[in-house]
Amino acid sequence: MKQLTYSMLALIAVTLTSCEVIGGIFKAGVWTGIIAVAIVIGLIIFLVTRGRK
Repeated sequence: MKQLTYSMLALIAVTLTSCEVIGGIFKAGVWTGIIAVAIVIGLIIFLVTRGRK
């Protein structure tokens, strides 16, 4: 399970470049971007803590 979690994080990091993500956030609007970033950070924390158990 731990290996699957790290593989998923690596895949996301490779497929999304920072410029594309930031550009999409500013096109969608500041509040939408803040909510999206909070959800992504929460999902990453959830996956990391679940992988450690």
